[in-house]
Amino acid sequence: MKGLLQVVVVELRLIVRDPSSAFFALAFPAVLLWVKMRSSDSLPGGVRDIDANVPMLTVFVIGLAALVVLPSTIAQYRERGILKRLRATPAAPGLLLGAQWIAHLVLAAGGTAVLVAIGALAFDLAAPANAANVLLAWLLGATSLGGIGLLIGALVPNNRSATLLGLGLFFPMVFVSGAMIPRELTSGALRTIGDWTPMAPVVETIRAGWSGQPLSATTLIVMAAISVTTTALAARVFRA
Repeated sequence: MKGLLQVVVVELRLIVRDPSSAFFALAFPAVLLWVKMRSSDSLPGGVRDIDANVPMLTVFVIGLAALVVLPSTIAQYRERGILKRLRATPAAPGLLLGAQWIAHLVLAAGGTAVLVAIGALAFDLAAPANAANVLLAWLLGATSLGGIGLLIGALVPNNRSATLLGLGLFFPMVFVSGAMIPRELTSGALRTIGDWTPMAPVVETIRAGWSGQPLSATTLIVMAAISVTTTALAARVFRA
């Protein structure tokens, strides 16, 4: 456990030192929030724009860290031969993968905290009606999307492939799942497509917890199943 924590700390330092990773995970969602709130209005049903946008953009942060930054980092280590060299040391590749997974969850948590702070201080964001449900939804969402990111990182041969594949999954899902555009404002066809993406359950549960609505047990089970399945597959197919 001590070795794992040490590797996590090292990986976090490396992530923060990377200007692109730090900017897009910590600052870019805050910029998006500011842009969206310049033309803010209440959504159908009377939900204030800020109370919908912050929960939505937290999923944007999770997805960016899990689907783009995480697999890209793992692929860079493979491309540079670091994973192969680790096989001859006590810090096995599995330890590094676990540390990467935790470090990118921490990165997503940092981006979420920045969004919530800006929303509360600048736009009068309402506090979550059920903070425990929001936390549960956030953790399950982060682990489910993180599992997909690990699977991408376990399969792709290089950083370029990981980035292209991660972005190719991330951006379509962001727009159809409700992480960028409120589902109340999208067409029925887009909502139907979005319902089949692994990002949609994360948006649904975080927004439900924030507004005080009960969480769907089926949705929670789906996210848990995605987490377990993708992480197990990543461990099975991983190659240095």
